Amino acid sequence: MERKSAAGSIRNKERSKKKFLDAVGKILKTKGYAALKINDIAATAGVDKKMIYTYFGGMDGLMDEYIRSQDYWSNVTTDQIMPDTGDGGRLFMEKMLLQQFDYVHTNKEFQKLLLWRLSESRKSLTKLTNMQEESGESLLKLVIDPYFGERSWDFRAIAAIMVSGLYYLNMYASVNGSVFCGIDLNTADGREKIKKAISFLVDQTYENL
Repeated sequence: MERKSAAGSIRNKERSKKKFLDAVGKILKTKGYAALKINDIAATAGVDKKMIYTYFGGMDGLMDEYIRSQDYWSNVTTDQIMPDTGDGGRLFMEKMLLQQFDYVHTNKEFQKLLLWRLSESRKSLTKLTNMQEESGESLLKLVIDPYFGERSWDFRAIAAIMVSGLYYLNMYASVNGSVFCGIDLNTADGREKIKKAISFLVDQTYENL
């Protein structure tokens, strides 16, 4: 009986934690980050707000876990981030950029997090930035730097422009309009044009650096 009770308690804890995380996402999408208050999150989740402290240690802990659940790079497993070093990570970089472009497009909650990060200084959002940098740095040092040598900083600069561009285009299409440089970013044809451009830029970078 004790084992069943313990298992049931764990399941209840996980269900309650998920309710809190889902509540954060719902509020973020419908009301924006300014509405993320403990009482409102608890009311939306239908769980006593005291459990936020019990399960997450407080609001910061809840936000940290929520952000980790939404960030693309935080959800890439170790197996997925081991590229073929023979081509200097060329195919891997192309695949990751294309997948990230689609991920941000379909994940409205992550779009809100990106907008929030640009609008306000917050510990949990700084941690998101640091986690992304750590994930990227591991790949750069493991594969990119040895392949490009002294030109690795040129690669990093190009990668920075591509990643930030993918973020911006998705947020732009979601918030204030869909046409950018004459390309409708909310159509399959328009997004395919951007994807072809991503592949082209990756190819040109590897061929010319």
